[in-house]
Amino acid sequence: MILFQIPDWVRFFFKGFTWRKDPSQKVIYLTFDDGPVPEVTPLVLDILDKYEVKATFFMVGDNVRKHPDVYQEVIRRGHHVGSHSYNHLQGLHCGVRSYVANVKKTNEMLGTKLFRPPHGRMRSPQMSLLKREGYEVVLWDVLANDWSKWLKPGFILRNVKRHTRNGSIIVFHDSIKAQHNMLPVLPEAIKWWKEQGYQFGLL
Repeated sequence: MILFQIPDWVRFFFKGFTWRKDPSQKVIYLTFDDGPVPEVTPLVLDILDKYEVKATFFMVGDNVRKHPDVYQEVIRRGHHVGSHSYNHLQGLHCGVRSYVANVKKTNEMLGTKLFRPPHGRMRSPQMSLLKREGYEVVLWDVLANDWSKWLKPGFILRNVKRHTRNGSIIVFHDSIKAQHNMLPVLPEAIKWWKEQGYQFGLL
């Protein structure tokens, strides 16, 4: 089953995460996971420039190491960054201290306290330790599912429109795996959000 929006009852049991921002403000927060990669991230930056939109990129530390020029271009163009762990690490299959050390390794590279766990999954002790050290663990309100080879761009766009609301944190992926859906959907979604009067915030 493909979910574009996590039910409220699930969020109730996972209160330590940031799922959504202020619902009283007509502001959304566009985010990208898994980069930076030279094949895709620069294309995303050009789309964002064209529509004068800023976003937050949750980056894999090893990708930053391999492609520092792409990382610097994200910063140069005025976007924010957060950690997506150093190796796209699965928290459910990793010890608490080793997981936190992996996360901090990337956060220290990027100079940020923002973190999004890969696949949105981590263990409670891992989150508790990160939060005690001042990290904000950010999930999402709308997941585009642009990585799926089973979904078509038109279907993804319709569902992104359907689920967007005030304060939504929206996830796309600046990755090779997702580009077949993300690149055609992103400009159409941005145009629609602007037509609806949404402003774009940074995390």
